[in-house]
Amino acid sequence: MGYLKVLDHPLIDHKMAIIRNKNTGPKEFRESVFEIGMLLTYELSKNFKSVPVEVETPMEKTTCYVLEKPVVIVPILRAGLGMVEGIHTIIPQAKIGHVGLYRDEKTFEPVWYFCKLPPNITEAVVLVVDPMLATGGSASVTISMLKEKGVTDIRFIGIVGCPEGVKRLATDHPDVAIYLAAMDSHLNEDAYIVPGLGDCGDRLFGTK
Repeated sequence: MGYLKVLDHPLIDHKMAIIRNKNTGPKEFRESVFEIGMLLTYELSKNFKSVPVEVETPMEKTTCYVLEKPVVIVPILRAGLGMVEGIHTIIPQAKIGHVGLYRDEKTFEPVWYFCKLPPNITEAVVLVVDPMLATGGSASVTISMLKEKGVTDIRFIGIVGCPEGVKRLATDHPDVAIYLAAMDSHLNEDAYIVPGLGDCGDRLFGTK
C-alpha cells in the first residue's frame, strides 16, 4: 500500500464533529469543509520540495526558498469544490482544473461528463480533491486520466475515507499519497461511508 496519512489534530476533530452533525446547515458545513481543507493542505505541503533563490532584502542579498514545482488543484465535481477555496488560501498561486464525474446508482462506477485542465499540469504537483473516498472509483479513474496526460506527481486529498476506498486507490495507484481527516468504518449497501457525513455535495450546496 502507498502512503496514507490520517491527520490527528484537535482542530480537525472539532470541525469533523460539526460536519458529521445532521443538523448542521449549509453555511456552517461549507465553512468547516473550507477550514479542514486548509489544515490538510498545511500537512501535505510539508513534503513539497523547495529550491534556493537569491533575494535582495532592504539590508542585503540573502538566500530564500521557493516551491520547486507549480501546484494544480483538481477537484472532482461537485463535492470537491467545497475544499478548493481552503487549499487555494494556503497556496494562492496554484491553478485549478476541474473534473466532472457522477456515480452510476446501479453499478456505483464513475461516469465522465467534464474535464478542463491547466496547460502546465504535467510539470506540476497535482492535488486531486474529493471529500469522500468511498468506493475509490472516481479518484482512481481521475488519477489514471491524469497519468495518461503525463502527470507524474499526484497527491489525493479527502476528508472522510473508508477501508474499501483506500484499498482501491492504493492498489490502483500505490505511488499516490493519500491524505484524510478521518478514516471511517465501512461502506453500506448503497456505497455510502458509515458513519460518514451523508452526501457531501448535497450538504455543501443545499440541494437536498
